[in-house]
Amino acid sequence: MIARFLLLASVASASLITPAAFAQDATPQPVDPAVETQNPRSDVIVVTARRRQETAQEVPLAISVVKGDSIEATGNFNIVKLQQLAPTLQVYTTNPRNTSVNIRGLGVPFGLTSDGFEQGVGIYVDDVYNSRVAAATFDFLDVNQVEVLRGPQGTLYGKNTTAGAINITTNQPTFDFEGRAELTVGNLNLKQAKAAISGPLSDTVAVRVAMASTSRRGTLYNVTSQRWINEQDNLGLRGQLLFKPSEDFSITLSGDYSKQDPECCGTTFVRVGKTQRPLNRQYDALAAAQNYVVPSRNPYDRLTDLDSNLNAGNKIGGVSAKIKWDVGPGTLTSVTAWRFWDWKPENDRDFTGLSIVSRSQNPSQQDQYSQEFRYNYESQDVDFVVGLFGFKQRIDTQGTEQQGDDAAQWSLAPSTDPANPANNPATLAGLTASNTQYLKADSAALFGQLSWKVTDALTIQPGLRLNYDKKSGFYQRVVTNAQGQAISCTTVAEPGTIKGTTQQCGVYQPQVSAPSDSAWNFTYDFNINYKIARDVLAYATYAKSFKTLGINQNGLPLNADNTVNYDASTVKPESVNHYEIGLKTQFFDRRATFNLTAFRTDIKNFQATVNGGQFGTVRGYLANAGKVRSQGIEADFKIVASDRFTAYANGAYTDAKYKKFVDAPCPPELSGGTFQAANATPDYSQPGVPGALSPRQCDISGADLPGVSKWAFSYGAEINQPVTLLAKEGQVYFGVDGNYRSHWNSNASPSIYTNVKGYALTNFRAGFRGEGFDVFGWVRNALDVDYIETLQVAPGNTGLIAGQPGDPQTWGGTIKFSF
Repeated sequence: MIARFLLLASVASASLITPAAFAQDATPQPVDPAVETQNPRSDVIVVTARRRQETAQEVPLAISVVKGDSIEATGNFNIVKLQQLAPTLQVYTTNPRNTSVNIRGLGVPFGLTSDGFEQGVGIYVDDVYNSRVAAATFDFLDVNQVEVLRGPQGTLYGKNTTAGAINITTNQPTFDFEGRAELTVGNLNLKQAKAAISGPLSDTVAVRVAMASTSRRGTLYNVTSQRWINEQDNLGLRGQLLFKPSEDFSITLSGDYSKQDPECCGTTFVRVGKTQRPLNRQYDALAAAQNYVVPSRNPYDRLTDLDSNLNAGNKIGGVSAKIKWDVGPGTLTSVTAWRFWDWKPENDRDFTGLSIVSRSQNPSQQDQYSQEFRYNYESQDVDFVVGLFGFKQRIDTQGTEQQGDDAAQWSLAPSTDPANPANNPATLAGLTASNTQYLKADSAALFGQLSWKVTDALTIQPGLRLNYDKKSGFYQRVVTNAQGQAISCTTVAEPGTIKGTTQQCGVYQPQVSAPSDSAWNFTYDFNINYKIARDVLAYATYAKSFKTLGINQNGLPLNADNTVNYDASTVKPESVNHYEIGLKTQFFDRRATFNLTAFRTDIKNFQATVNGGQFGTVRGYLANAGKVRSQGIEADFKIVASDRFTAYANGAYTDAKYKKFVDAPCPPELSGGTFQAANATPDYSQPGVPGALSPRQCDISGADLPGVSKWAFSYGAEINQPVTLLAKEGQVYFGVDGNYRSHWNSNASPSIYTNVKGYALTNFRAGFRGEGFDVFGWVRNALDVDYIETLQVAPGNTGLIAGQPGDPQTWGGTIKFSF
């Protein structure tokens, strides 16, 4: 039977997209013969979301499943792009380190990334937890299937996650010789190649090797370096060795290595907003005073003039051993893994062509070790999963930030006093902060979930988790002047240092902190599901979950008297209450699927990133917002009208708000003025009034969470026709897919200047495919829509807003072969 392309089978508020005539699963999945007999057009999508193989429509939780060939066909070749197919997945990135992967608006604080907190959305590749979201920016490598699970997953997965999990399964070694290759070329000098080969070495040993390479010219032109920046330069390699001496025992050894080395990640001028600074200390006046003019004030001219080196060197890899052994009535699984991450960035932190911050870089190196034991038992009446998980991580970081020749005139108030030369470049030029830090994190968990089939229709499913986490860190900032002398900002200079000036200490202060904390957590969930009819499943879930404690690993903020706030060294755990109901249906003889989900998540002590706004003090650090709520409805529809036509549509409404955040940082329009007294009532009626009073904190209770669109949709359709072309039998096909996201805010404290307009993207493809081949052309962002991916408030509260425009129209062609 000719496989179908871009089929969507929804699973409780998510779409399952299964493609193409080219699809060949390396690991055949069991299919209920009765289903194929009743309707040869019905889709049977097998998932492992609950740590066992079962069809997607039987799983009583919200999940999206995207097959590997659909990822390739639609050009969504990493997690960042995958959000175009899964409406409730939000992924935003300013560079690989500062990447937010959220589900339903929850997961990680939006903004600058700190190593001191956990991810709310876990990323797993072949059961191995990837602790850093930098993995989200790499190409999918020989992927068979991606499952996006929504809601807390602490009773099924080793590392606790409060918002969901992304479970990636790669193609496994086979005892039948097979291979595939793919080549794509397109505009912007796009070149992408993928290949995989698999086969036996003996009757009991099989091997699989895969590679992927992507290169593409950048989308911003830097008039200073006369180079295109924000390019793509990815390489990935994976090897797997399977030893299977019998049907009930197997060992899979895996190793992978991926690297990126692009000139990235720069921004362009987007707009200027008024702050409460004096007019001569706001962006336009400061730029005029230095005769500075940006190359364009239209971000879609795609011009920038950044003068610092840019680099996003990124390496990720590791090895793992997975052992599966059928023991008694169940299966014992052991997953042992080591992974590393090596990050070598260079940034232009002032977002301008001026030398304000001349160097900004925080290279880091990570090692992580994990061990999971899991036992799965299945019977006619009872199934259960019980697991033990251990995790150990160390991250070392060496940071450097240096002030440039234009820093004094830009950052310091003007002065005519010869004894206080604030406008003298030498006042700040060469001032350097060197940071040394490390983080040690250990965690262990015992978890399990039981499924009791009370009747043929009714199943109850409780789960438990006992979790322990310990974090300890060290941070030291040493400040030196242009002559390399260490400076001190205490009343009396410390031994081996000289007394820093008021201006120097207002930008950088030496600091040492060693935050440490640990916590036990006991959580649970309960699911009840009822099969109303053969193809109608209803379910309800309650989960009591948590995100473990955090520590401020990148330095501590200052108090009002300019002393270090050591009380901010640790961040309380999040306490999560999650409620969900869902309905999963199939009709028209299982050719159509409609799924509906409603959810609500309440979080106490939500871990948020706050931003002080200055150049030299700690830019972003963690703090607890009192309460956060996310609620919404998700609906999905798919129809397989015939072998000639398929279509799908997914929609999500997400209402994610700060319910209580009374001491949040203020948005830029309320910052920069003289601070009000601590007990003063802030006046929000006239934001952006030069010289006005500014509150030290703002109450943003009721504001939307950053990065979340209230409305999100995706859709797709394909029509095909059998033909014989060049003596080859196959199908000519035409496909369309697209997505829409409503407006959202790109600042932790919503600002009138960081509102990102909604946008809709449309993609087309057309080609000819047959047995073992597929040739097609494609156009992405076919209507050449101008849209912004992220906006950033420039440090210093000057009113400058910079950003990264989304990809323009791209087009190209792809050739695939398999055997």
